Amino acid sequence: MARAHYYVLRDGTEWKIRHNDKDYKYNTQAAAMQAAVDAAHASGKSGHDAQVLVQGRDGKWQTEWTYGHDPYPPPG
Repeated sequence: MARAHYYVLRDGTEWKIRHNDKDYKYNTQAAAMQAAVDAAHASGKSGHDAQVLVQGRDGKWQTEWTYGHDPYPPPG
């Protein structure tokens, strides 16, 4: 089963979570993070591995929270 990904990113002056090609807007990064972790945790409790990723100022994605098997460090 595929891992569920919850992406937290800035959208102008707001923050949003992107999951399954849908966006959910929040006023603060903290609110978006809490909602993403809550959603990922619920997904994990339903049997799906889940991960919350945050986009840094450099544009790169950083894993902030993981439910289930953590692929870090990657094999190899």
